[in-house]
Amino acid sequence: TLDLTWRETPCFVEFSEMEKKANIQAELNEVQTLLLSGVVSTLHFSFIGKKCEILQDMNRHLEAVLKEKSALRRRLIKPRCQESLPIEVTFHRSVVDLLAEAVTFIEDLESHLQTLRSIPQIPDMMKNMDTALTKTEVLVMDLEELAEQILKWREVHKEVYSD
Repeated sequence: TLDLTWRETPCFVEFSEMEKKANIQAELNEVQTLLLSGVVSTLHFSFIGKKCEILQDMNRHLEAVLKEKSALRRRLIKPRCQESLPIEVTFHRSVVDLLAEAVTFIEDLESHLQTLRSIPQIPDMMKNMDTALTKTEVLVMDLEELAEQILKWREVHKEVYSD
């Protein structure tokens, strides 16, 4: 789709470049007029120097873009949806928090799956627990009876040894 819509030089790009050139030419004409009239002060020179630096920086940037034109075109054509998703800056913090929670969820995923697998077995487990509880209660009663018998046996033997 990008190859079909891409053109060598879109008219709006040429229009904006021509507008920039006209603006720069107008500024140069103003500077020349000021220089010729002799009204230029030291502040004007510093202003011109700053403008010149800005233009040189823009020129270097545009030259770098032109050098990397084919690489940029390849990057634009290549689908990047598998690599990253564009996220607005206001949501970056939320995405980081969400990713941390996702990592925690993935780490606990196996235990969650085991819990889900055990849900159908819960009624059987409850029956087994009730049975185990009943057996435990019976064992506790037996243990109490045995403890009482041991205490009686001890008292009987104390009396026997004391006689």
